[in-house]
Amino acid sequence: MAGKASIGAHNAKVMNRFDLTKRLVGQLKREEAVIGGIGNANFDLWASGQRPQNFYMLGSMGLTIPIALGVAIAQPQRHVIALEGDGSLLGCLATVAERAPKNLTIVVWDNGIYQITGSQPTASAASADLVTIARGAGIAQSAWAADENEFDQLVTAALRGGGPTLIAARIDGKPAVGTTDRDPVQIRERFMQGLGVKRGTG
Repeated sequence: MAGKASIGAHNAKVMNRFDLTKRLVGQLKREEAVIGGIGNANFDLWASGQRPQNFYMLGSMGLTIPIALGVAIAQPQRHVIALEGDGSLLGCLATVAERAPKNLTIVVWDNGIYQITGSQPTASAASADLVTIARGAGIAQSAWAADENEFDQLVTAALRGGGPTLIAARIDGKPAVGTTDRDPVQIRERFMQGLGVKRGTG
């Protein structure tokens, strides 16, 4: 899953997060679990169609990938996808590489800012290349999506397993198209039911 050798953080096409989220969700056919990072990552996931296998982070920056890693280890038969922003990503990649779950895909939305807290620039706005960082942490199957078609191809390859995989996409600065229900208990209960670890109550 090397992607195009010449594609890096600053020459990948700038795409739209909501469009890419819809493309990703459109490929989910086997009750894959999706963990949406705080803010716009989960707002766009919510707006792409609620599924009981979706988990929406509320105010817990940096925990999307650890939660996705835990689900991937606990349910190795289920593919798990983490949708994360550039600002929240840095810190967990080495642990993912060490545990190396074959069923984990990390999608990083990189717009170079902490958009939800005031658009302060992230390290990726300057010199940090998230794919290079991921590869350096030990996630060999890491690539920038050159455009929407390559994003689709990278998702298709990742869903076949053999990960962990990281897909990074340069995105525009548009806000999310909707917001998540702000009920953490309901989010947790629905997700547990979606993963088959808790039966419905009604």
